[in-house]
Amino acid sequence: MILPLLAALQVAATATPVLIHDSIPTLTLAEALERGAGLDPNYVAALGHVGEAEWGRRNAVLAFVAPALDVFNDWTYYSTEFFNVGTGENQRNLVTGQLNLRYEIFALSKFTELGRSRAALDASEASEVKQRYLAALVVEQVFYQVLADKALASVAAERVHRADEQLAVARARVQSGAVVHSDSLQLLLELTRAQVDLLRSQAQLRVSQLELGRRTGASDAVDAAPLGEPVPDSLPITLDQAVTEALETGPDWRLARAQASAAEHYLKGLKGEYLPKLDLSFTAYRFDDHFFPSARSVSAIDLVVRWNIWDLGRRELAIAQAKTTRDVTRAVSLDLARAARHDVALAYESFTTARAALDLTTQGLVVAQENFRVQEERYRAGAATILLLLDAQVGLTQAQADQVQAVFVARLAWAGLEAILGRRLSSPA
Repeated sequence: MILPLLAALQVAATATPVLIHDSIPTLTLAEALERGAGLDPNYVAALGHVGEAEWGRRNAVLAFVAPALDVFNDWTYYSTEFFNVGTGENQRNLVTGQLNLRYEIFALSKFTELGRSRAALDASEASEVKQRYLAALVVEQVFYQVLADKALASVAAERVHRADEQLAVARARVQSGAVVHSDSLQLLLELTRAQVDLLRSQAQLRVSQLELGRRTGASDAVDAAPLGEPVPDSLPITLDQAVTEALETGPDWRLARAQASAAEHYLKGLKGEYLPKLDLSFTAYRFDDHFFPSARSVSAIDLVVRWNIWDLGRRELAIAQAKTTRDVTRAVSLDLARAARHDVALAYESFTTARAALDLTTQGLVVAQENFRVQEERYRAGAATILLLLDAQVGLTQAQADQVQAVFVARLAWAGLEAILGRRLSSPA
C-alpha cells in the first residue's frame, strides 16, 4: 500500500513549480538612480523651491540697481462732455497714459533681504540635496530588494533540487529494504514544502520587480542587474571624519543653519520697519482723446519720506512671531549639532555591524554546506537517519538566506550613511 502511494505522490511532485514571466528590461543601479531621482514628488518640489529661491535672490539684488516700473493706458467715456486736459476741449473721451518709476533710496529691509534671500537659497539647495539622496535611498532599497529576492528564489530552487534528488535516493533505498517507508514520506514532505517556498519566493520577486519599475518610471516590472563589486570591507572615512563632514556639509545640518540664518535676517528686516524710508519716484503723464495719447505731456519727480509710526500693533505682532520662529530654528540647529555624533555613529556602526555579520554568515554558510555534504553521504551509506539529513538541509537553506539578507542590510547601511553625508562614498555600479 505504501509503495504505490509513494509512486503516485512522487509523480505529482516531480515537476518543480515555476512562475514564468516574459523577459523584462534590466537596469543597472546607476541607471535606476538616474531615472528614479526625477520621479519622487518630494524631490521635484525641492528642485522647484531652489528655482524660487534663486529668483528671490535676484530680486533682492535688483532692488539696489533697478527701479520699479509701471506703464498703463486708461480710456474713460463720460455720459456728458468733460474738459479734456490733453486737447483743451470738452469731449466725452479721455485717454490717459502714465509711466511710473520708483526707486527706494533707503530702507533697512533691502539690506536684510539680501542676507535672508542668500540663506533661503542655501536652505533650498540643502533641501534639494537631502531629498535627492532620500529618493536615491528608496530606489536603492527597492533595487537591492530585487537582487535579494532573486537570490532567495535561487536558494529556494536549490532546495527543491536537493529535495528531489534525496527523494529519489530514499525511494531506491526503500525498495532495497535499507530503510523504512517513512523516510520517503519525510523527503516527499520536504519537497512539497520546498516547492511552496519557491512559489512564494518567485511571487515576491515579481512584486519587487514591479515596485522597481514604478520607482524608475516603467509601467511594468523591471529587473535589477547584478552589482559588479562586492560589499566593501570597510568605509573609506573614519567616524570622526564622517561627523565633521556631516556638520559642515551634511544636508540636514546645512538646512538647519540656513533656516536659522534666514529667520534672523527676517527678524532684523521687521525691526527695520521702525525706521523711516526714503523713496524717489518719477511719473510721466500723457493726455488725449485716442490711443496712444500724445496731445499733452506732464511729468513729476517726487522725493518721499515714509515713516510708519503706529499700525495698530501689527508690526509688533509680526516681530513677536518672527522672534519665535528665530528661536525655534536656532534651537533646532543647535540640537542637530549636538546630535551629530549620535546620528552619524548610528549609520556608521550600522554598516560596520552589518559587514561583520556578513562575514559571519559567510562562515556559517561554509559550515552548513560541509555539514549537509557529510550528512548526505552518511545517509547514503546508512550511517545517519533521515531526520539528521533533513536538519542539515534546513540549516543549509537558512544559512544561504541569512547570507543574502546580510548583503542586503550591509548595502542599505552604506546607502544610509551616504544620505546623511549628502554625497556618494563610491560610484554606483
